[in-house]
Amino acid sequence: MTTDLDQLRTDLLGAIDAAAGLEPLEAVRVHALGKQGAITGLLKTLGGMTPEERQETGPRIHGLREAVTEAIASRKAGLEKAALDARLASETIDMTLPVDSVAAGSVHPVSQVMDELAEIFADLGFAVATGPEIEDDWHNFTALNIPETHPARAMHDTFYFPREEDGSQKYLLRTHTSPVQIRTMVKDKPPIRIIAPGRVYRSDSDATHTPMFHQIEGLVIDKGITLGHLKWTLETFLKAFFERDDIVLRLRPSYFPFTEPSAEVDVGFTWQNGKRVIGGDPRKSDNGGWMEVLGSGMVHRKVIESCGLDPNEWQGFAFGTGVDRLAMLKYGMDDLRAFFDGDLRWLKHYGFSALDVPTLSGGVGA
Repeated sequence: MTTDLDQLRTDLLGAIDAAAGLEPLEAVRVHALGKQGAITGLLKTLGGMTPEERQETGPRIHGLREAVTEAIASRKAGLEKAALDARLASETIDMTLPVDSVAAGSVHPVSQVMDELAEIFADLGFAVATGPEIEDDWHNFTALNIPETHPARAMHDTFYFPREEDGSQKYLLRTHTSPVQIRTMVKDKPPIRIIAPGRVYRSDSDATHTPMFHQIEGLVIDKGITLGHLKWTLETFLKAFFERDDIVLRLRPSYFPFTEPSAEVDVGFTWQNGKRVIGGDPRKSDNGGWMEVLGSGMVHRKVIESCGLDPNEWQGFAFGTGVDRLAMLKYGMDDLRAFFDGDLRWLKHYGFSALDVPTLSGGVGA
């Protein structure tokens, strides 16, 4: 048995060293350690040996298995390194070749739409305001007239951080960009005209909802502001964004805690080649309908008071919409989740040139 084991070790180690590639090496492994392998067969004989024979022969068989296993692993690593070195030596890049335009970077549709919105509202006299994505309860809910019992505070809708030692809920991921409006009203004196774009977070996920998405909200605080100013602003914005003069709006009464009166804003659309295209008056055609695109309203008196302003002197309106949703409507995308998949093929199809900077004078279309 001793002579047989020594000869088997010599033969197997020699075969491993002689293996010229991964496939021959795998064949040696199967021959030695496979279910019907030589070493596997020797291990099966241990059960029929006497205790004395097992004590003498067992360690030698196990030693053989370990030696063969280590030799195979070492040889495999050497073959893989040699293959990689050969591949790296053959795959060279000629740095003198012209730039491949196909491989050039693309602007994400969300970034593109953000730029379009900022350009449009800048032309209307709005400034861009930002705020923290980790908010406190007062800015995100209380100051916006959202009571303790409101469903928006529920755990299934809001991402909360761990409670404080006293049991209070202090921090959360903001559920909208409305806290930016509160921070602006507290910090700056009226008149105020701002838009607040940014990331927001809610516990929801399907084809039209994601846990993180992008929102833009607008706020105007001044003297003598009416619902008519709101409607004109939204109509002007949507005409510029969709690049159509036949945009028709419909304001439906609704409810938001931070505005009174509140209105959902619908925009008319028509069916063209089986797709909804924004534009046209549904009241004058059977080939169309209404689509909700915005939430809006006059800023609630309690919100104005919470920010230290006199609601008898200052009035205002606010509106908000999803940036991702606007991108879907304008550029024909049907699944919101694809925005965050990181699929370069999708970005290659829907992305924008880094040099295509939107301007109102030159157009904001793709």
